Amino acid sequence: MPSRPESGSAPVESRTTDPLDPLDLKLLQALQLDGRAPFSRLAEVLGVSDQTVARRYRRLRTTVGLRVLGMTDESRLGRQSWVVRLRCTPDAAEQLAAALARRPDTSYIGLFSGGTELMCAMKPRSSQERDELLFDRLPRTPRVISVSAHCLLHSYYGGPLGWLNKLRALDPHEEAALTPPPVATPTDPVTLDAQDEALLAVLRRDGRTPLTALQSGTGQTESAVKRRLDRLRACGVLYFDVQHDRQSLGHSSDAMLWLTVAPSALDAVGRALAGHPEVGFAAAVTGQANIVAAVLCRDTGALYSYLSERIGGLDGVQAVETVLTLRQIKQLTYEPGR
Repeated sequence: MPSRPESGSAPVESRTTDPLDPLDLKLLQALQLDGRAPFSRLAEVLGVSDQTVARRYRRLRTTVGLRVLGMTDESRLGRQSWVVRLRCTPDAAEQLAAALARRPDTSYIGLFSGGTELMCAMKPRSSQERDELLFDRLPRTPRVISVSAHCLLHSYYGGPLGWLNKLRALDPHEEAALTPPPVATPTDPVTLDAQDEALLAVLRRDGRTPLTALQSGTGQTESAVKRRLDRLRACGVLYFDVQHDRQSLGHSSDAMLWLTVAPSALDAVGRALAGHPEVGFAAAVTGQANIVAAVLCRDTGALYSYLSERIGGLDGVQAVETVLTLRQIKQLTYEPGR
């Protein structure tokens, strides 16, 4: 695979085993910054042709499972987000994980602990929906041994900021050119109407859906769709995230860390984690372990070094539980068979 920018001529498509080159990495980081940036804008900033960007995008969809999806920031809607840990018998784990993955209010579902633990992020739309799942359905599910739910209190890193933001593939000028304006901080929760919900539902399936398709998919005029899209992005309710195969970037050790931190050090530790290149998500949560973080390392040796040197050097950390991801069932969207 060439490492220099391509011309408009058709290249030989790479195989899934080929490593990603610098332009691939730039495109991944650029899409994390602005998932709806037109190919023409991406091409202008990256110094290649529109056709090259379009080809690379199509190939990355096939080789690394690239998906750009519209997501909602539940905190700006006045809703709670949860991390749920379930312990179950090994014969039930796969079926339960698939059932949870099909729910539209879940993401980041993984198998842990020899296949006897599931962990998922959950965004219930109401307290009734939360109680129905956490207090009724899951505890009554056969072969589920225990359920613990941890409410997210404060996000240090995550949402529109993903691990791809830390690739450093783009130079500072390219990154600045592709970074959208900062979102406003609303004083009150944002209220969505039925037309907002219809627009968000389409973008959850494909964040790069063209305006014409959004018009037909929602029954609104193209100008109305654009106004709603701009408003939802400006207030921070709508952001775009990138789903991809992390091993394609040379990282095979994916783990969740549950940190018990002295309350006086909580904010300092959370902010430190947000700055670590290994961390793709970090938040303060309820429970005995009061910070949860998702980390991605090259291999188990790199994970050990990260734990012993970076985590071990943080003042206020009293205990760490490290749970290695055996298999990820769902990132942002569920694709059975992947």
